[in-house]
Amino acid sequence: MNDTVATNPIITLIGFLLVILLLLILIARWKWHVFLALLIPIVLFGILPGVQQETFIKAFENGFGKTLGKIGVVIVLGSIIAEGLKHTGAINIITRSIIKLVGSRRMPLALTLTGFVLGIAIFSDVAYVILNPLVHASAIATNTSIAAMSTGLVGALQLTHAIVPPTPGPLAAAALVGADIGKTIVFGSIICLAGSLAGWAWGRWIVGPRVLTKPDEKFRVHEVDSSSLKTRSVIMAYAPIVVPIILISMYSVAKFSMPEGSSWHTIFIYLGWPVVALTIGVWLTFRNIKTSEDQQNSKSKWIEDALRGSAMILVVTGLGGSLSEILKGTPVVNYIVDFFTNYNLPSIILPFIVGIIGNMVTGSTTVGVITAGSITAPMLGSLGLSPEAAMLSGASGSVIIKYVNSSYFWVCTSLSGLNVKDAIFSYGGATLIGGIVSFLVVVALWSGGFI
Repeated sequence: MNDTVATNPIITLIGFLLVILLLLILIARWKWHVFLALLIPIVLFGILPGVQQETFIKAFENGFGKTLGKIGVVIVLGSIIAEGLKHTGAINIITRSIIKLVGSRRMPLALTLTGFVLGIAIFSDVAYVILNPLVHASAIATNTSIAAMSTGLVGALQLTHAIVPPTPGPLAAAALVGADIGKTIVFGSIICLAGSLAGWAWGRWIVGPRVLTKPDEKFRVHEVDSSSLKTRSVIMAYAPIVVPIILISMYSVAKFSMPEGSSWHTIFIYLGWPVVALTIGVWLTFRNIKTSEDQQNSKSKWIEDALRGSAMILVVTGLGGSLSEILKGTPVVNYIVDFFTNYNLPSIILPFIVGIIGNMVTGSTTVGVITAGSITAPMLGSLGLSPEAAMLSGASGSVIIKYVNSSYFWVCTSLSGLNVKDAIFSYGGATLIGGIVSFLVVVALWSGGFI
């Protein structure tokens, strides 16, 4: 069967624009769930004049199945690790260890670095809920405003949540564009660190002197004590995050630097396969269980909670794969490529803009990064973009900007006690500055030929 979904360039271009417009209207105006809001426009695209329905159906099914075949199990495993970190107290240990490293006098920086680490493994809103008592207690102990204490943390959590696998969103986007997971982790971490520090600087020097909201006194009883940390506890807390990242990174090293067929090549290729690496991460997470109740819950409840939490990401990722496969069979790809070529626009801007639009309209970083991956994947060769550059560019855009249509914004705003105006200035500003700085680092790495 011919792989061409449609041949009429004008109709398919209009259809593509209508798909995007309808998606945005369904989510922003009518508040539809993102699953139906993405599915309905794709299905309607299939009845446009000139669309070959049999080829369209084949592209839809192949795109959905191929994408989830690559990434589905990995997304679930990442969600299980997040559940384990939340329930075993590993997050508290990680936070205290970073405070010990940086010093209690530099608590905003310590919390920013905590967000940088935790955002890789756990959903940003969940992490902020867990850290909220520490944020208030630290602000009280250091006589600091709550905005100055929390702004860097809010930005950092969102950045690594959007950019660094094995967090489900960037992991899905990497699969959509075919990016190397190891390279994405390494360069994504560099990008996020720069963006996170920019968000901390925004909170320290811009927000701090202007937003003077005091912390909640009910948290004064919480002490920021890092002196009693045991080395083994710290290692075990970090292990579920660090070990899978190391193994996945070694996969990339083995793939490009070790002789194919050698023993070490075979070992690292298997251990670095994300399914195996994250399964080891799950095992390491469960090694931190201390109570019989958690032991019992880990056998079933944690898994069920993780499956529920990852369901939306799975179906949206699959639909993103379907949209990408459908677009490959239309002239839309050539139109967009020609537009960037004719106006001499840097191709690295395209996924960045798509990521911004997806996030600002839907309020979801995950939707933003997946949408950017879906739309740019068919165009990579023509645009001259590597998969890693495209994915990291789109992910940087997907954090710009967190405001009133974002559930994460409301979690942070309500828990911190800021009013909406100050929260938009503080948290919206941190995600804006962090996303822009991250994108500039992506551009620098792309221009230098690193990605």
